[in-house]
Amino acid sequence: MGATDDSDDADDDLVGAVRRPRRPWPPDEGAGEAIVRANGWATLVFAVASIAAAVAPDPLEYVAVPVDLVLFVVGCSAFLWAYAVAIGRSRYDDLTMAGVFFLSDRVAPARVTRTFRVLLAVQVVVAVATAAARPFTALAFGVLVPVLGLGLMALWGARHGVFPVKEARPDGP
Repeated sequence: MGATDDSDDADDDLVGAVRRPRRPWPPDEGAGEAIVRANGWATLVFAVASIAAAVAPDPLEYVAVPVDLVLFVVGCSAFLWAYAVAIGRSRYDDLTMAGVFFLSDRVAPARVTRTFRVLLAVQVVVAVATAAARPFTALAFGVLVPVLGLGLMALWGARHGVFPVKEARPDGP
């Protein structure tokens, strides 16, 4: 069945198959915008706190470390939430790991994919740069923060990504 083929004659031999409508491509540009904005704001807070702590470590290290740990926990939670959503969607849609977790295979609009990847790159660069600027200090906790970018990207992919409808097999579900 082709990506644009919506005819029912391809499913005539699939008795009892449930037809679900395909999600439109490209997805709505505003889909999951709250997740994209949350990632942007969290990245900004992380960058400001980490760079400030690298410049003046004594007073600001006590701010940067809790920020790092909170963002890491939020990222882990987003991963688990994305996994649960993906499990539910996998019954009907043909999900791919790369599509869900990295927004590859054109599952998201180019703007969304680019935004998530740029924010992830910023998180990695800031984490490594600040940890390298002050080695063997608590700023090393910053390397945990890119889990947030990966987790929110996965959450967007699991909730709003466009995947083909799973083909029903004639011999069963």
